[in-house]
Amino acid sequence: MTRFPRSETISDATLIDVPELTEMLATRSENLRVIHVADPAVYLQAHLPGAIVVDPRELVDGTPPASGRLPPLERLNQLFSRLGHHSQSEYVLYDDEGGGWAGRFAWTLDVIGHRQWRYLDGGLHAWAAAGGELASDQGSEPPSSKTELRIDNAPIAEISDVLAAMTDPEQIIWDVRSREEYLGTRSAAARAGHVPGALHLDWMELKDPTRALRLIDNLPQTLASHGIDGSRPIITHCQTHHRSGLSYMIGRLLGFNDIRAYHGSWSEWGNRDDTPVSTTP
Repeated sequence: MTRFPRSETISDATLIDVPELTEMLATRSENLRVIHVADPAVYLQAHLPGAIVVDPRELVDGTPPASGRLPPLERLNQLFSRLGHHSQSEYVLYDDEGGGWAGRFAWTLDVIGHRQWRYLDGGLHAWAAAGGELASDQGSEPPSSKTELRIDNAPIAEISDVLAAMTDPEQIIWDVRSREEYLGTRSAAARAGHVPGALHLDWMELKDPTRALRLIDNLPQTLASHGIDGSRPIITHCQTHHRSGLSYMIGRLLGFNDIRAYHGSWSEWGNRDDTPVSTTP
C-alpha cells in the first residue's frame, strides 16, 4: 500500500490561506487549476476569479443505494480531460461548506495518483471574509486534454477492508456523521447505527464557523482526544463519502501515513443485511 509522507503539523505544501492564493493568482502559472466544487448554479452566484467549477455529481457514481462510490474510470477520464489535466497540474481546491466537497476532490486526485493539490483553508467563505474579489461569470476552462487515468487503490476502502479493521485493534474506523446518525436515532438507510468499534467525531467539529469555516486551530489535539492521531491506519466514512471528504483531507494535511476513505459509506453498509451494526456509544 502507498504510504503518505508523515509530519506532525499541517503541511504548508497542501494547505493554503487567502494571502498565499492571492499571490499565486497574481503570478498565475499555466499549470494552476483553481477548482470550485459546487452545483453550477451556486458557482454562478459567486466564485473566485478564474476558478473552474466541478459539479459534485461528477465525483460520484450516483447509483443507489451507494451513490457516493467512485465513478467509473471513463467518467473520471472525461472530467479530467475537461480540466486539461496533466502530470504537472497544480490544483487548489475549495468549496462553500468548509471542505467536504473539496476533500472529496482531493481524495479523487489521490485515487488517480496525483498528489499536487492544496486546500484553500475556509474556501469561499474565508476568501470573501478577507475581501477577496468575487466573480459571477461563466468562467473559462483551460484547453482540454486527452486523459487516460489509472486508479491507485491505496486511498480506497471497501466493505472487506472495513470488516477487517473492525476486528483489528491496530486500525481505526472514523465515523464523521452526526451523533444522531452514529447512535441510530436518525438514518437515511435501511438500518441505523454505526460500524461496531467505530470512533465518532462529527465533521462539523472540524471547521470553525467563527473563522469563516477555516479548520479549527487545535485540530491535532481535538483528533487525538478522540483517539485519532495517525499512529494507526484509519478508514473514514460518512453516509456517501461527502462529509468524510473533509476528514480524509484533514488526515492528509496532517501527514497521517495511512488513511483511506470507505466510498460506499453508510449508504452501502446500512442498506445491506449482512454487515454488523451497533447502536452502543
